[in-house]
Amino acid sequence: MARMTAARAAVEILKREGVTDAFGVPGAAINPFYAALKASGGITHTLARHVEGASHMAEGYTRTSPGNIGVCIGTSGPAGTDMITGLYSATGDSVPILCITGQAPTAVIHKEDFQAVDIASIAAPVTKMAMTVLEAAQVPGAFQKAFHLMRSGRPGPVLIDLPIDVQQTEIEFDPDTYEPLPVHRPAASRAQIEKAFALLNAAERPLVVAGGGVINADAADLLVQFAELTGVPVVPTLMGWGAIPDDHELNAGMVGLQTSHRYGNATFLESDFVLGIGNRWANRHTGRIDVYTAGRTFVHVDIEPTQIGRIFAPDYGIASDARAALELFVETAKELRAAGRLPDRTAWAAGAQHRRATLQRRTHFDDVPIKPQRVYEEMNRAFGPETRYVSTIGLSQIAGAQLLHVQRPRHWINCGQAGPLGWTVPAALGVAKADPDVPVVALSGDYDFQFMIEELAVGAQHRIPYIHVLVNNAYLGLIRQAQRAFDIDFQVNLEFENINSPELGVYGVDHVKVAEGLGCKAIRVTDPNELGAAFEEAKKLAAEHRVPVIVEAILERVTNIAMSTTNDIGAVVEFEDLATEPGHAPTAVRPLEV
Repeated sequence: MARMTAARAAVEILKREGVTDAFGVPGAAINPFYAALKASGGITHTLARHVEGASHMAEGYTRTSPGNIGVCIGTSGPAGTDMITGLYSATGDSVPILCITGQAPTAVIHKEDFQAVDIASIAAPVTKMAMTVLEAAQVPGAFQKAFHLMRSGRPGPVLIDLPIDVQQTEIEFDPDTYEPLPVHRPAASRAQIEKAFALLNAAERPLVVAGGGVINADAADLLVQFAELTGVPVVPTLMGWGAIPDDHELNAGMVGLQTSHRYGNATFLESDFVLGIGNRWANRHTGRIDVYTAGRTFVHVDIEPTQIGRIFAPDYGIASDARAALELFVETAKELRAAGRLPDRTAWAAGAQHRRATLQRRTHFDDVPIKPQRVYEEMNRAFGPETRYVSTIGLSQIAGAQLLHVQRPRHWINCGQAGPLGWTVPAALGVAKADPDVPVVALSGDYDFQFMIEELAVGAQHRIPYIHVLVNNAYLGLIRQAQRAFDIDFQVNLEFENINSPELGVYGVDHVKVAEGLGCKAIRVTDPNELGAAFEEAKKLAAEHRVPVIVEAILERVTNIAMSTTNDIGAVVEFEDLATEPGHAPTAVRPLEV
């Protein structure tokens, strides 16, 4: 048997589990692991500026390609607590990442040693497993179990905490005979699919709601095939956006309180049956449950059995991986069509597309300062279907989801449940690192951008190019809009006169100078007619210098983006003028019908 340190054994397991990249910040208590990482080779490490940033880089890396597992590494104490936001984000969105922390020596963990904290207990609520390994011989088993758990059932993150003495202890371990554990994913039975089909075929106006589980299962191809076989329109959730192309004839648009389309909500409210696949009925999708469920039959397919019935009781539930279920749905649909037993959904699908062509939001405004809708219109022109968009939360993300177009799975990389400010910059770096051949475009408001702006230096140091569209109104825009219900505008105004950049007026932070100081390129745009040229210049700068390029659009100070104020998807308030002629929404998926 080969003898090696437990840290070296852990690194060898990472490689045999398919890990090629890691993100992190070294420190005293994790240095033995870093020494093993260097000695072993084969894993590229990207040095972050903040460990929370490294955890979001790992998230972005995982979300980019099927099978990816991002790895985040940090030292003891605050490095682990810095990772908690990334772990929370990953568990909320069913994203497997592996966080590895150093720890004080086993003999002093509970003696208030320097940077010693019970990180396993802290991380337990936001992970599938959080474990401090106290015996060196258990390290291989801990890592083997970690990968098994991350990939089995509902995917999610794991934290492994390694005391420094455990890392340095030699153990017997043979990497050449290591084998990953088999992955367990529940699969639907033929009888379950047939029962679901009976309910579907009895409906007159059915819809499929496709969630992030379809993306996680790499099942978008089957989803589209199923929709085309049955003629049933598809509503992608925010996390499932891209599972069916936006320009597909059976894409009915998104539904919800905020990140939704007018036509999507209208079509949903006309439906009488909903087949949810890989979705969790998130509250910003459903809004009021009584409105969402009224007059509809529901079938819910989800990989996690306890997810079924968590929000409301469906008429029928199936615990299954989305791909396994869709394989049977497609097989059954082919048989039913061959037998002439599939209803004709042509009129229902055509109605959904008619609503899509008539219920549109206006994007074309020539105002100065720039209205945000114009930014997304110009993004649609400048960035093609190959673009991967990355965003987290705020009015920028909400408006982007209402107005941008996504044509492929994993081309909308979004932090859904947790929505931490600061997520976008590091996540975009992780996405660009995972697939450097596909253009990456991040989208942030000014506050999200400022939260972890230091991570731009990571892109400059490691030559990770991407374009970051920064919409700046010097406001916490989403919170300001929410405060309207309280008749306040309190502690959300970021304006100040920057004595070093008086040309900015009251827009405060000079993001161009900061970005350039961090080694990146930046362009400021104040005229909407200059946005297109700025995006083209950004592409050239990113390709030439191989660094992040920021395009900052100076927006009007106050814009209210369409959303429901009563938690009712049937009562979304449209604060801006709607499209009433084709020139009002020139980049809409369907030309406006008037």
